[in-house]
Amino acid sequence: MNKLKRDDLLTLEAYAGCRDKFRQEVMRHKAIRQIQLGEHIRLLFEDRLTMQYQIQEMLRVERIFEAEAIQEELDTYNPLIPDGSNWKATMMIEYNEVDERREALAEMIGVERKVWIQVDGFASVYAIADEDLERDNAEKTSSVHFLRFELSPEMRRAACHRRTGISIGVDHPAYQAEIRIPEQNRLALIEDLQNAA
Repeated sequence: MNKLKRDDLLTLEAYAGCRDKFRQEVMRHKAIRQIQLGEHIRLLFEDRLTMQYQIQEMLRVERIFEAEAIQEELDTYNPLIPDGSNWKATMMIEYNEVDERREALAEMIGVERKVWIQVDGFASVYAIADEDLERDNAEKTSSVHFLRFELSPEMRRAACHRRTGISIGVDHPAYQAEIRIPEQNRLALIEDLQNAA
């Protein structure tokens, strides 16, 4: 999938003029790219559009307009765009109550490496997590992680077949969940494999 370049981004002024419409488009797009794993883990499968939105919002919030600073944002977020051989996701661990969240994050150390995807007919593929930096320590894990699921060529071909199902789950001692990926989500993920540049 093509990485974002500076020319793909709108100026702060141009973005301000179309932000509401663009945001609505991105929210609809994200809705079919989210998977709920049990009650407390949500994955958002990232792509070029979700990262463009993330960068535009960062530029807006931080009032960034210098070329070097814009490039830093591109360098930060481009690695989260799938490249045709993988799926990439932001994993969020969500608890409403502060104390409950603190206790859960202490129990769930390493959960980011226990998330898996399975294309029918193949072994499960476990996530490669947080390649940019470690997000857990001896006391707790982070509530946000970045995951990459690397697929073999055979898995990619099979996943793109309309009758092939895909499952996803987590098998950490403190948290287990498993679902069959719904069809609209599955079709969105297949596009990530087919739109490789």
